[in-house]
Amino acid sequence: MANPAPKKKQTPPKKTLSDLRMKAKPALAIIGVLFLGNIIWFVAWLFALGDDDKSSVNNEVVATVAGEDITRQQWLTAMEQRYGKEVLQTLVSERVMLEAAKANDITVSDEEIETELALMRTVQDGTDTTIQSLSKDELKEYIRTQLILEKVLTHDVIVNDEDIQNYYDENKAMYDVPTAYRTSIIVSETKEAAKAVVKELKDGSEFGALARERSLDRLSASLDGDLGYVTGNVEEQDPAIIKAAKKVEENEVSDVFELQDGTFAVIQVNEIQEGHTFKLADVKENIQRTLALEQLPMSVYPETFWDEFDATWFYGDVK
Repeated sequence: MANPAPKKKQTPPKKTLSDLRMKAKPALAIIGVLFLGNIIWFVAWLFALGDDDKSSVNNEVVATVAGEDITRQQWLTAMEQRYGKEVLQTLVSERVMLEAAKANDITVSDEEIETELALMRTVQDGTDTTIQSLSKDELKEYIRTQLILEKVLTHDVIVNDEDIQNYYDENKAMYDVPTAYRTSIIVSETKEAAKAVVKELKDGSEFGALARERSLDRLSASLDGDLGYVTGNVEEQDPAIIKAAKKVEENEVSDVFELQDGTFAVIQVNEIQEGHTFKLADVKENIQRTLALEQLPMSVYPETFWDEFDATWFYGDVK
């Protein structure tokens, strides 16, 4: 594979915390596969059906408006028209990246994925809902795909050890990862309302369903109450939430507590990730990729490699 960027030494500029947060966001991500995975799965299942079964499924009514039916076929056609090109481009690019990884003997280990996930939790802020919008398994696959892409793009880019050491020294706070609690929340207007939520949960109600129905925090409610990983490092986060999370065991629900704005909440801690301080050896490859990516032209995308791996699609030239 051709070198994607000139081989040159990189002197890293000093990073602010804001820069680090932006760096942790997926700059070259191919997240569309995960975002629309259910659509792809359904289409694959549909193709596996016999003709009679397909006809029955296609004519199935999925909604009605004023007595007029909307069939599954109409629904699928609309999704293809709106999202089809984007999803297909993502699928092809993902396959191209996998082929490029094979051609260059590039692999991604589970340990690398866990390290990346820990670093994402460290710099997560209130404007990035990547973590909340994906399940744990989906998030790991997302990270795996991103790492493959970054390794393919940077495998020939030279970064020297001195630059890596300087970057680590300047950004040590990023590699001191606190204990993180993947937390879901239901916010109520009064203490009595919050207590009623707790009673319903004890009676067997599902937390996500109650969050969608009852929580005043509509952003998290749309994600079944999921706040992502709470660490106490996010400025926009109410400190009462992390305080409550520290008192709750994994998969348990907290007592009612008051938020800064005078509302009341209960949380469920779905996962606890113990804190860890990464030494330079633990994150050397991560830093090397970060600095190498800064050397790449902004025009480098997965589609750049389509011709090399004979990728084609019926939309014509890739845009």
